[in-house]
Amino acid sequence: MRIRGLHGTTLWEDGDTGTAAFLAGTLGFEAAGEENGLIRFRSPGPEPGTVVNLRPAPGFWAGAEGVGTVHHVAFRGPSEQAQLDKRSEIEARGIEITPVIDRQYFRSVYFREPGGVLFELATDAPGFTIDEPAADLGARLMLPPWYEGRRRQIEDLLPVLRLPQPSVRQEK
Repeated sequence: MRIRGLHGTTLWEDGDTGTAAFLAGTLGFEAAGEENGLIRFRSPGPEPGTVVNLRPAPGFWAGAEGVGTVHHVAFRGPSEQAQLDKRSEIEARGIEITPVIDRQYFRSVYFREPGGVLFELATDAPGFTIDEPAADLGARLMLPPWYEGRRRQIEDLLPVLRLPQPSVRQEK
């Protein structure tokens, strides 16, 4: 058993801020219905992770960072070129967007959509197998070089994990 993805996300925003038009027009989501004030959008592609719900809630407070909150919503881009093209389109709409940031395992850009939620557009490449084989993924903590100097501090904060051991079948 494993988590294979999240169904989607729900954005709670103070009224109609232009987010619906942005999701459909700029990010390419398709309107997929509305019920009880909840507006559903879907992106083309295989599920999970293709749903964004928008809940306009007049008077709803602005987001705050802290323990137990979601910092941002990340979307997967099909390629680095597609990311650059979308970045240019977003910037041309007058929205502040970061330069491409190298996260070692992927490349990211960040921006706030019209309602103020922080979005990330991330690439798949180069991927998590750049520094260990796929068969070994998750067996030990891998860190990008800029965090290696803090490895001990990071490891001390993490709970001890016990990986399941393969069962040994005894012959009778």
